Amino acid sequence: MNANSALQIMVYIGTVLILAKPLGSYMASIYEDEPAGLNRLLAPVEAWLYRLSGVQAKQEMPWTDYAIAMLLFNLLGTLSVFALQSFQASLPFNPQHLANVSPDLAFNTAVSFATNTDWQSYSGETTLSYLTQMLGLTVQNFLSAATGMATLVALIRGFARRNTDLIGNFWVDLTRSTLYILMPLSLILALALVGQGVVQTFSAYETVPLVEAIHYETSSQNAEGKASLTSEVTQLQKIAAGPAASQVAIKQLGTNGGGFFNVNSAHPLENPTPLSNFLELLAILLIPAALCYTFGKMIGDTRQGWALLAVMSIIFITFTFFTLSAEQSGNPALTALNIDQTGGNMEGKETRFGITNSALWAVATTAASNGSVNAMHDSFTPLGGMMPLLLMQLGEVVFGGVGSGLYGMIIFAIIAVFVSGLMIGRTPEYLGKKIESFEVKMAALVILIPPLMILGGTAFSVMLDAGKAGILNPGAHGFSEILYDLSSAGNNNGSAFAGLSANTPYYNALLGLTMLISRYWLAIPILAIAGSLAAKKIVPVGPGTLPTHTPLFIALLIIIILLVGALTFIPALALGPIVEHLQMQGFN
Repeated sequence: MNANSALQIMVYIGTVLILAKPLGSYMASIYEDEPAGLNRLLAPVEAWLYRLSGVQAKQEMPWTDYAIAMLLFNLLGTLSVFALQSFQASLPFNPQHLANVSPDLAFNTAVSFATNTDWQSYSGETTLSYLTQMLGLTVQNFLSAATGMATLVALIRGFARRNTDLIGNFWVDLTRSTLYILMPLSLILALALVGQGVVQTFSAYETVPLVEAIHYETSSQNAEGKASLTSEVTQLQKIAAGPAASQVAIKQLGTNGGGFFNVNSAHPLENPTPLSNFLELLAILLIPAALCYTFGKMIGDTRQGWALLAVMSIIFITFTFFTLSAEQSGNPALTALNIDQTGGNMEGKETRFGITNSALWAVATTAASNGSVNAMHDSFTPLGGMMPLLLMQLGEVVFGGVGSGLYGMIIFAIIAVFVSGLMIGRTPEYLGKKIESFEVKMAALVILIPPLMILGGTAFSVMLDAGKAGILNPGAHGFSEILYDLSSAGNNNGSAFAGLSANTPYYNALLGLTMLISRYWLAIPILAIAGSLAAKKIVPVGPGTLPTHTPLFIALLIIIILLVGALTFIPALALGPIVEHLQMQGFN
């Protein structure tokens, strides 16, 4: 890593950490209904929304009612996006007259955006109308992110409260997350991105003349079934446009990911300049980092929030270093041939971003449950591509999705205090609440369900013809493509290696089910833990209490996270990127 790369990373991480406290404090005030400026200005709007929907804002819920409300609301969102895709050819704001989406792809996409995954098996500019993009995907970007934040806030109340079965009101938490946090930040970012050249228009696609004519060949079959090539020439290019900036802003701030255009954040109309790249990259980690401070403030001990943020930052910086080093070292196959790679591995990367910003983006998005890409991970070196893959497999807890990342990290903290309690023969405690068998069982579900879906789905895909048919690169790399895509779906990330043909009924169904189960079979145990903790009394700190804000606990938590990831996924990684790296160095 050279000095320039180190400086860019330091500026980025430093900016995220500086903004974490003020934004985190603001969000805590919003959720605790304390004066925070904007919530007083827009209070009439919030009250009107409750009257319109019949919500009793003062009526709180036990965890079971909270979970049912969350599930029903997300089901409605899924059905709405499915319907928009199924009838978009007959709906307005479709200047390109795009056809209706096939049922299997519509199911996959609807589930993807409802679960905050934003996995895409299609090219946006040739598949979805402006209305589907705006009313379907962009709206779900807000609501799926707000759902994750609401679930986190419910868990925080479980720690902060005592002797009650109430953890808040889902509709209130959802509304406040959207109205006071996600929408204002998205408006600011969208305006900044438009200023940088990100497109925002309802106009149809533009056809422009080329400076030079392009000669190309098209293939066709004659009546006898024989293939033939025909030479063609064109002097025109069609440029896709649309209301992209508004969707790009929330896709990054809500750690949704996805792309308005097929090549995602590598597209010059979605991410045109180094400044737009920095702003979008900053937006990805901004809310997940700030929520750590929100957590500390709401439980009355900000040291706890800083400790979790420290764990996230240490793991993030470590993975960034390894990814950047692998990409700057170049392709090991070319190195073995003594080919000069002074610039490192630039395959699949935009020259305007370079290796540093491409590697940093890859780590940030896979650490933060954000599926956007500004470089093709499929073209990374085997070890460089393994780092983002492993980050997802750790459970998307290194910043993670908005809300979901932090509640995943808290689950690992519960496991860490449970392990420490076993060492000394004492009932573990975390933040003044005893961690008993129910909490440990629910935590085990949260940790075990995604690996079950990922490894099980990968195993079936490499055995079945329908799974193997999508592989474009046979061998270890093809296995990595399948493992990556299942890891992305199973951890609600949404990015892809981009080398697997996944728009098939098999993969659309498999990945859709994986996203559904991995999202909601984690959120429900989280809410169950919240309800259990809220009913307990606060345990006074005693001589046997493990401090959970110290460097010792930070180190213990990091070890627990890495051990769980290693024990679960290293065998699978050995069959993919690790063996591919060895093969590229001449070991067969």
